Amino acid sequence: MTAASTTLRGVLVAFAAYAVFAFSDASIKALHGTVPSLQVAFTGAILSLAALPFIKGPGDSWLDIFRTTNRPLWLVRFVAGATGAIASIITFTKLPMAEAFCLLFLLPSFVTILSVILLKEDVRWQRWAAVIVGFLGVLVVLRPGFRELSVGHLAATIGAISAAIAIVILRKLGPAEKRLSLYGASLLGTLIVSGLLMLSQVVVPSPQQWLFLASYGLLGAAGNVMLMTAARLAPATLIATPQYSQMIWAIAFGYLFFNDSVDLPMALGIVLIICSGLLTLIRERKRQVPLPAAVASGDAQSQIATTPVEGDIEAPTR
Repeated sequence: MTAASTTLRGVLVAFAAYAVFAFSDASIKALHGTVPSLQVAFTGAILSLAALPFIKGPGDSWLDIFRTTNRPLWLVRFVAGATGAIASIITFTKLPMAEAFCLLFLLPSFVTILSVILLKEDVRWQRWAAVIVGFLGVLVVLRPGFRELSVGHLAATIGAISAAIAIVILRKLGPAEKRLSLYGASLLGTLIVSGLLMLSQVVVPSPQQWLFLASYGLLGAAGNVMLMTAARLAPATLIATPQYSQMIWAIAFGYLFFNDSVDLPMALGIVLIICSGLLTLIRERKRQVPLPAAVASGDAQSQIATTPVEGDIEAPTR
């Protein structure tokens, strides 16, 4: 098999992975808030354990889930993972799917801002222009002052910021940190935080609700495994861009199943936000740093799948 055909397979698998993530997020929306968000997060985290055997490397120990080269940053990922997962679930529960994705797709802009603040990166005007375009797109979508904003909008913003913090920490830790540890920090954070907070509002799901919960958790885990497979077949720079196909799925699901609609201002805002993200990805590709893949996934784990780690052939030089 030629290198070109292998790369094409990787890109196609990435498109399939992002479709699976979109179906996972639609499962949250299908619950219509009938199951508390904290319980959804806990159940999804339990089911996400299914991805661990695929993330565990040949020389890894299961104890590496708890090990790290930097405990303070690992704990920040622990908190950011829990916050991002819970906030994303609230977002898809409260907002139309396309609008939820619009706000969550601000993640590359937040990564740029936090990289300047926390990593002291030198950000040139092109990346700042992408950030401005992204925020203009959000203003067009939300139209503050002309429509009422809700807790869903706040949750989406918190979710995007939390995921951005997780990615910046991932960059700070570097390729020496094992994927199992990175995945474990966010997964354990979601399990423990949502598990403790949900105790006062647990409900017994109906068979149909169990189906949607299983779809959310298992499809999220499957998407991560597929994205890791794509990363082995093609460079991360090529499998990050297809994430924006999730917006197509969001619009389709919203229209077909949830009676959502997209008006002209929202369509314009979506275009601006996608352009912002693509500009950022282009700049990140030139700088050869880990890319924020699958930024709108509800499980907040998917950036691990395309993260170079120690021993990877394509680990970026710094």
